[in-house]
Amino acid sequence: MKSSFSKRFGKIVFASAVLTMALAAIGGSIVRADDIPSGWTASNLKPIGYTDLDGRGAGAFKMAIKNVNGRWILYLSHLWDRGWSIADVTDPANPKFVKFVPYPEQNTRTINIDLHDNLMITSLGPITRGWGGDPSKPHDEGLLFWDISDPVNPKQLAHWKTGSSGTHRNGYPGGKYANAAANMPGFRGQILVFLDVTDPKNPKEVSRWWMHGQKEGEEPARTDISFHGPAVVTEDGKTAYLGYGPAAVILDISDITKPKEIGRLNLAPPFKPGGTAVHGVIPIPGKNLLFANSEAGNEKCDEPLSHATMVDIKDPTKPRLMSVFPLPEPPKGLPYTHFCDKGGRFGPHNFNMEYHLPDVQKQGDLVYLTYFNAGLRVFDIKDPRAPREVAWFIPPTPPKRRGPIPTTALVNQTEDVLVDTRGNIYITDKQWGVFILRLAPM
Repeated sequence: MKSSFSKRFGKIVFASAVLTMALAAIGGSIVRADDIPSGWTASNLKPIGYTDLDGRGAGAFKMAIKNVNGRWILYLSHLWDRGWSIADVTDPANPKFVKFVPYPEQNTRTINIDLHDNLMITSLGPITRGWGGDPSKPHDEGLLFWDISDPVNPKQLAHWKTGSSGTHRNGYPGGKYANAAANMPGFRGQILVFLDVTDPKNPKEVSRWWMHGQKEGEEPARTDISFHGPAVVTEDGKTAYLGYGPAAVILDISDITKPKEIGRLNLAPPFKPGGTAVHGVIPIPGKNLLFANSEAGNEKCDEPLSHATMVDIKDPTKPRLMSVFPLPEPPKGLPYTHFCDKGGRFGPHNFNMEYHLPDVQKQGDLVYLTYFNAGLRVFDIKDPRAPREVAWFIPPTPPKRRGPIPTTALVNQTEDVLVDTRGNIYITDKQWGVFILRLAPM
């Protein structure tokens, strides 16, 4: 006769075996969540979970998320690894790595990702010098299209190629059309390309748009303009908002085959010039407002000032600058009084752009903006003429180098942010894994 302890132990072993079989059935191996690293600093934000993605957390980059019957799946691209990671964040305090989907061409960057419904799109292009690439070796390019109806076992459907050096940011708000910042033959820098993905196994270009001077033969020839991407498309599919080279641009795409410029606001000069002078834009739903920002490029602020700005688009033919966000300041008691002196890059980068996803928090009165060595910053834009910082989180100083960037000092470089509809905030970093944060009540 078995003791009560033996019976209980047998039940535990059986339950554990059932759980193991269930996890195996849904695909991939799942490992225990990682401890939250100590040494972070914050105001009105608190880390609740962390994952190093089975050793690939550092350099995890762009994110997208999908809720499948109550199971929350986070998809991530990478800077230092070639491929994509999948994590289960159903319990945000206990995120679990599920699997890594490798890409065979190791001289190819796989750093951007977007999805909607059961279609995922990932970018391919050369790894730039200083970021681990070898210009003497071949690389792949273009866009990969994936079926994610089985959310943890993506199945590649198609590989669309530019015929040049590939793509950077891509956008897919669902429906018939996707868009990409693409290097196309006969053009300088990246241009906007729209693709018909009605048949995702056979994506087809339907149109393209560029600024004068990018096309070979146009005068004056411009080498300082590039489209960072993606295009943010309104729900009715009639308007697209772009951060394109020096400007925030509004396009009429009611006829997707013939995009037409409605209006633009040049922000460089006086702000930082180049292809990421306006890195991204996002309309504020229900308001005649546009948020725009540049991407800090050089370490230790060795360039003109980057910006995070509010733009009045009440008259879309004449967008006008409304306000400039305040510069983040370091906590007191540090050996530097400005983030420019910390090392690495300081300035804006990515915001919670994927709000076209049904499981991502819609853009409202809070702007979540990564700021490289200043971590994540949260701004209240209820009064768009006077944005104010209301929360921030800075990851700890990395204990060891896990990628070639930054070069001036081994410091955090917070890259991307995504906020789900449950209020969980995910951030990635060049030298850390994925932190999951919660905002304090305000």
